[in-house]
Amino acid sequence: MKLSSAFSLLTDLRLAIQHALLPTLWAIWANPSLLFHVQELSRIFMSHVWVAFGDGVDENGSEVKKSLIPQAKGVVLDLGAGHGHTVKYLDHDKITKYVAIEPNELMHPEIRKVANAAGYTEAAGTLLILRYGAEQIELINSALGGSLAVDSIISILTICSIPSPEETVGKLVGQVLKPGGQFLFYEHVLSPREDVAWWQRFWTPIWLWAFDGCRLDRPTHLWVDKLDCWESRDIWGKEGEDVENLFWHRVGRFVKA
Repeated sequence: MKLSSAFSLLTDLRLAIQHALLPTLWAIWANPSLLFHVQELSRIFMSHVWVAFGDGVDENGSEVKKSLIPQAKGVVLDLGAGHGHTVKYLDHDKITKYVAIEPNELMHPEIRKVANAAGYTEAAGTLLILRYGAEQIELINSALGGSLAVDSIISILTICSIPSPEETVGKLVGQVLKPGGQFLFYEHVLSPREDVAWWQRFWTPIWLWAFDGCRLDRPTHLWVDKLDCWESRDIWGKEGEDVENLFWHRVGRFVKA
């Protein structure tokens, strides 16, 4: 693997620090107790990173999302909604309700702004924003009014950061997604190349601290694929992607039996 590829994410890290470090330090100045709450600090840092780079990250994956997300229908559960970019790609004629799961509450105002602009509102009952993590299945089902209430689960660059991801994905599909429902994902995952995977594992301890738990070394697509509940499944890659990319992507559309 070329060293330029192995160290490529240092540019991303430098730019993130450049944009997010100062406002994070101001937050600590205003509330010194944050020094004892590492996760909250990481979320503050990440919220400022996303203001600067969220639109660019969205644009980088837009061609994939244009072919994937419009397949969603009915009640949509958007895992790790961020700033609500998923809304841009939904076929609104097919959607009855948009549910955004986002544990970082600093992201919620932007989700609401984007969703409202697309016609989804809390007043009309077509928008629900939840501060839960994807692993909080009971709370999610309670907010939805019961289990098996979702027609489409969408995960865009999210499973990289949720706790106990293999177990969580299994529970989401088993307890939240209706029979016949879809699980749609676009995720950066562990590379099948050993040299690339080595560097992904090397950088992960640093990356997850800075970016709200994001890991480079999860074989998410394999975890989803091995669930035994699928009627149909399809996994593909991102066209033109460099095989040495530390952010190696897989895309999937799975339909529950």
